[in-house]
Amino acid sequence: MSKHLIVGAGPVGTATARLLAARGEEVTVATRSGASAAPLPGVRRIRLDATDATALTEAAGGAAVLYNCAGPAYHRWATDWPPLAAALLVAAERSGAVLASVGNLYGYGAVTAPMTEETPLNPNSVKGRVRARMWQDAHALHLAGRVRATEIRSSDYLGPGALSAIDARVFGKALAGRAVQVMRDPDTTHSWTYTEDAARLLVTVGGDERAWGRPWHVPTNEPRTQREVVADFCRAAGVPPVGVTRLPDAVLTAVGLFNPTVRALKETAYQLRSPFVMDSTAARKTFGLEPTPWTELLGAIAAASR
Repeated sequence: MSKHLIVGAGPVGTATARLLAARGEEVTVATRSGASAAPLPGVRRIRLDATDATALTEAAGGAAVLYNCAGPAYHRWATDWPPLAAALLVAAERSGAVLASVGNLYGYGAVTAPMTEETPLNPNSVKGRVRARMWQDAHALHLAGRVRATEIRSSDYLGPGALSAIDARVFGKALAGRAVQVMRDPDTTHSWTYTEDAARLLVTVGGDERAWGRPWHVPTNEPRTQREVVADFCRAAGVPPVGVTRLPDAVLTAVGLFNPTVRALKETAYQLRSPFVMDSTAARKTFGLEPTPWTELLGAIAAASR
């Protein structure tokens, strides 16, 4: 049994804790509040400000892996991520724990072909620059021999409790037989990553030295348009199909005037305007992991939504 410290208790952090605890590991989840919406057997919760490098280092003492599953408010990435990322690097270096981070595809910027781990980081947004810099800083310390770092990258999440372009807002309406509106183009192809698959890869790369020093794309199903996701969900849930239309940009703009999260979506709108596809071949071949079957993950979302 080894010790593991997870920073953050969102869907991926919670799934990671569940997987590790089921394996018999010593698991601690650190959040600002220390509270637990859904207590997990065998998982300890602590209250911790993870930007405090000293406190984080103390909590990570003796840990085999330090998992960055944190999720600052979407509109505050530029201010909240840098001090948190810096503290995680300090804690990883001082404690000797492997730093395994949950990343995304924002650092690649607008692309015209499927993204692989070899796709250059070329961010075209503030959020993308933040995420790219986080990996570049971690990678630099890894190359210097000061930390052991790796990162998993996911596309938009699907899963119970996940916040995404398609989430409980859409699924709940579909279950109720109501037409849904989606952001941007409902008919452009897009990759969708299951939160449970992200957790499986995160646990894998944290404990496999072959993974350290580079990023890995989470095994993900074939891309679907938003219209296809909703239709597939209705079939998996056993409910009649519902209409899918585009949420007018004017509505998003109006809501964004008083909702900072919606306002922050503007700079990443390119991800839903043209094909945004992730290739996860490397992780699948290296670690023998496959994405959860599409109908199975949609069924899990339907069950949770009910």
